[in-house]
Amino acid sequence: MQLRYQIVALAIVPLILAILAITAFITWQSTTLVQSSIETFEKNMLKAKENELLNLTNLALSAIDRVYARAGTDDERAKEEVKAILQGLDYGQDGYFFVYDYDGNNLVHPRQAFRPGKNWLNLEDPDGDRVIANLIAKAREGGGLHQYKWQKPSSGQIADKLSFAAGLPKWRWMIGTGVYLDDVFAQTAAAKADLRENIRTTFLVVTLIAVPAVLVVFATCMLITLRERRLADGKLKLLAQRIIDTQEEERMRLARELHDGISQNLVGVRYTIDLASRQVKAGSEGASHAIDRGVEALNGAIKEVRRLSHELRPRVLDDLGLTPALKALALNFTERTGIEVDFKVVTEPSALRPEVNTALYRITQEALTNIERHSGASSAEIRIWSERGRMRMTISDNGTGFEEDKLQTERGGLGLRNMQERMAHFGGLLLVRSGPDGTQLTAMLPKSAGRLHGMRSEAA
Repeated sequence: MQLRYQIVALAIVPLILAILAITAFITWQSTTLVQSSIETFEKNMLKAKENELLNLTNLALSAIDRVYARAGTDDERAKEEVKAILQGLDYGQDGYFFVYDYDGNNLVHPRQAFRPGKNWLNLEDPDGDRVIANLIAKAREGGGLHQYKWQKPSSGQIADKLSFAAGLPKWRWMIGTGVYLDDVFAQTAAAKADLRENIRTTFLVVTLIAVPAVLVVFATCMLITLRERRLADGKLKLLAQRIIDTQEEERMRLARELHDGISQNLVGVRYTIDLASRQVKAGSEGASHAIDRGVEALNGAIKEVRRLSHELRPRVLDDLGLTPALKALALNFTERTGIEVDFKVVTEPSALRPEVNTALYRITQEALTNIERHSGASSAEIRIWSERGRMRMTISDNGTGFEEDKLQTERGGLGLRNMQERMAHFGGLLLVRSGPDGTQLTAMLPKSAGRLHGMRSEAA
């Protein structure tokens, strides 16, 4: 066999193994999920049955309360009246109330006429459960549920039954009622049978698809000619182009990060130096302080370059979170520019994904820089709140504003357009309103920006 065909054969074997592994994993995952759903369904059904029993027992206790409350310990007339009431409180073919005294003697049993007047304390079901003794024990404890096997009146067959027993302490009686669980177990058994059938169908479908696909691949590879080198060269060219495109995309991302991070610090240095220059020319004593601040800002830029080379995201978000990070950003901006920033958190936003926090932090950085450079404002406001689980943030100033047609041309597209692209990436919106009384940016994020929502989407 030629080397080419040996390579093809060696390539097909891992393909088959991969298909089998993927099929087994998908089947295992589907089985786990369906079994979990079936178990949850069964638990919910049992819970519904328990609630039904509690309601029925409360109904029966309410029906006899008028007689029982006024009766004495040995009031035989009241006892007979209560028996008559409970004897008539049946519901459907399999729904009834039964009464035993604490010694195990049956007093009321509408479906099995042979039980009243006899002692059944030692009665056991097919599993060896002492049914009556355990029900009486539940009643003595103040009431409770007990599951056992009992004859179903409608079919005459032994079935699982869940009963609730309550006590009438004054008379030393146990009153109870129950529901049969065979319908619940029948539904879960049918669901499990459907699961097994679906697994068999899945394997059959995979086999019908995978085997012909492998045969087609092998037959196609056998027909490869000398042109495969030319095709390989073409693929290499496409791959090289994709690598170049990927590099360009990464450069664009780095350009955005540099613009939104390092550029802001360097702009701060520039304005600090300008301030120091003006103070030197004016003979002000604050020039040295301004220079020191410029040095500090430059050191911050150097640290930012080092940080960007390692992480390309602001560490303050990892250490403190979004709200403290924005507050620190606002305080630093006020100290550097003298423009007062009123930072308000109306309602704490729900936990956001790290990349969303980064985008909001960067948008705030860009907005504050624009306020410093273009607005001529004396004050600004950052407001954060949550609306029905959706994150909202508004950044406004009292500056001169700008014309709406500048939205598309501002700073070559790296300014407001960049902020809008950041929001659009997460399915959000950035609304811009500008006029003579100032500018307002409103960032609106959907619920999908939340950390928990993102985890569920990934799991789905």
